[in-house]
Amino acid sequence: MTMTSPAWDPQQYNRFERQRDRAAIDLLSQLPDDLDPHEIWDIGCGTGQHAALLKRRWPDARVHGLDSSAAMLEQARGLPDDVDWVQGDLEAWKPAAPVDLILANASLQWAPDHAELFRRLTEALAPDGVLAVQMPMAWETRHHTLMRQTAADGPWSARLRGVDTIQPLLAAEAYYDAVADLCEEVDVWSTTYLHVLDGENAVLEWMKGTALRPYLTALCEDPANRDAFLARLAQVLGEAFPRRPEGMTLLPFPRLFLLARRSGGGDAGSRPIR
Repeated sequence: MTMTSPAWDPQQYNRFERQRDRAAIDLLSQLPDDLDPHEIWDIGCGTGQHAALLKRRWPDARVHGLDSSAAMLEQARGLPDDVDWVQGDLEAWKPAAPVDLILANASLQWAPDHAELFRRLTEALAPDGVLAVQMPMAWETRHHTLMRQTAADGPWSARLRGVDTIQPLLAAEAYYDAVADLCEEVDVWSTTYLHVLDGENAVLEWMKGTALRPYLTALCEDPANRDAFLARLAQVLGEAFPRRPEGMTLLPFPRLFLLARRSGGGDAGSRPIR
């Protein structure tokens, strides 16, 4: 399978901003109290809200936001915060200085070779630096399974063959093993959020902001099949996630978190992560 480089739509992505932001805020709340970073990178920063939050929390730090999408970064540059916005790919990313905090919120699930990637990110940390990651555990979910099945069954399937979205995550233990020997503390956990979504075709609209982007990009020059695919998927998702009498739709969504602190800054026992 090959990963289609998706065309991102900031407005569609931000449609469910409050629900999407919950996991990021939960991750940021677990950062060590004694962390005093000078060099911060937000990897896959999107429209920039979290990089801006980090700049406000540590105004003297150099904060960088990396994203591959020009559309996302255009919106990020409209924020008033002094952040260095960088367009580029994670695979080519090499920070000029050791990093005190790397935030990767809902971005690394698009990248391959996670064992090597997490190792490389940890090696980019300064002593006592922190890697903070949140990734959706979406591959096994009902809505992602239905999306893949629908993509493979219809007149649009020829165009979507060979296009993939996110891949399954590794086991939690594999992420621990990738970073543990470089770190004094590693915390890995998962949480399932029950998102309460409003509006017609709420789960489809949610997926149009993220998981469906590679499929929609592949069908951009075939609007008839794109619309037919979305109509079929809307029907399938509507049956699996019916709108409730009060008008809301419930979407269970599991996420994996990792918080790791690199060794080398002194007494490991005096700086708990949480």
